[in-house]
Amino acid sequence: MSDFDTVLTSWGSMEANYAAIGGEVLGRLFVEHPETQKLFPKFAGISAADAAGNPAVKAHGETVLKKLGELIKAKGNHADILKPLATSHANIHKITITNFKLISEIIIKVMAEKGLLNSGGQDAMRRVLAAVINDIDVYYKELGFAG
Repeated sequence: MSDFDTVLTSWGSMEANYAAIGGEVLGRLFVEHPETQKLFPKFAGISAADAAGNPAVKAHGETVLKKLGELIKAKGNHADILKPLATSHANIHKITITNFKLISEIIIKVMAEKGLLNSGGQDAMRRVLAAVINDIDVYYKELGFAG
């Protein structure tokens, strides 16, 4: 079974709870890596401790997880999805590769804590996310963004 297929076996539970889990992911990101909250100017007035339950944070977390779901379901054939995302994150949002790595680990932690990924699933998700991040980095280099 491919890493994508392994991850997809538990992805349905994520889809059913995108907003709640997305809020939890971003909230945890802001608590564990406070510097990342500055990348989201619209969340400036929200304490990191309150972020997970904030409706705006949950909505953005839902958007993040939906896009990730599209990428995972594409099973590596994600250029049409990933190139516009990489372009906007380089040119508009200025999100570095390091920040993609940070949120990736938070996503894996949250999924594991919810019982959605066993250790093999966590390893598969790490490989899937590493492949996506590597492709983002390729696009960043094409765009001349030192992310």
